[in-house]
Amino acid sequence: MLRYTISRLLQAVLVTLVMSLLLFMLIGLMPGDPVENMLEGNPSLTPDNIAQMRELYGMNQPLYARYGHWLYSALHGDLGYSSLYFRPVLDVLGPAVIQTAKLLIACEIISIPLAMFLGAVAARKPGGWTDSMISLLAFASISLPGFWTSLILIIVFSVKLGWLPASGTPLLSDAPFTEQIVHMILPIVVLTFFHVGPLVRYVRASMIETLNSDFVRTARAKGLSETTVIMRHALRNALIPMVTVLALGFGSLFSGALVVETIFGMLGMGKVIYDAISNIDFNLALVGLLLATIVTLFSSLLADIAYAWLDPRITLK
Repeated sequence: MLRYTISRLLQAVLVTLVMSLLLFMLIGLMPGDPVENMLEGNPSLTPDNIAQMRELYGMNQPLYARYGHWLYSALHGDLGYSSLYFRPVLDVLGPAVIQTAKLLIACEIISIPLAMFLGAVAARKPGGWTDSMISLLAFASISLPGFWTSLILIIVFSVKLGWLPASGTPLLSDAPFTEQIVHMILPIVVLTFFHVGPLVRYVRASMIETLNSDFVRTARAKGLSETTVIMRHALRNALIPMVTVLALGFGSLFSGALVVETIFGMLGMGKVIYDAISNIDFNLALVGLLLATIVTLFSSLLADIAYAWLDPRITLK
């Protein structure tokens, strides 16, 4: 187990380095000049001043040399300076990461119990009307585009009914906690809707298989109620492999959060990355996208380790 974990950690580090190089090259090929964009609006600057700034920021160097300097600085804790916010990249990303973490944690707290309940109810009578309705809801969750659902909810609950704000972030940074929760309701609903569908399908399939097991038949033969059989015996065993599904699903949930944050104007990772790319903020866009990649890799790594822990037959081969 230890050897397998170390091997997967080394692979994750290698993939992170490769992804950092690819992201650096792709962002470096974006149209536009970061220096000119940063100095835009200053009429006193001459072409010589711009050339000096390009030399100062190393923009005249080859791409591989710039990547080497950036990687050396990043390994020493210096992730660069944001040309859009005129602040260090870490200072910009810190509050954004916290905002995104709040959204993801709230979504997980709601999605996991809801998926367990709906999946267990659907598996109780496969093919019945309850199973059909829950399966239809799960398929809608998987099929509908996130941006479309977000816009529909904004139109209905914000524009037409006026019950909830369309923005995911209050205007004042020191707004009361209750106001912050109200602003996050629609983004949480959208993310939960798209996260719970695959989980429900998995819990349902696992429960149906478990309910046909010998130990469940034994529990029923002892005279236990159907609710006790499902909740205490079947559901507990059916959810053991769900650890890996949750870990793998966290990467897609994080990616979905970036889209939802952009649509609802939340000051999270999605909004920061979108603004950085739109305004050719090289350092901020690179670190933001790399952080999103690391989160996805880390969730995949957790899934592999959890699966190896649950199933000792898993080896390096």
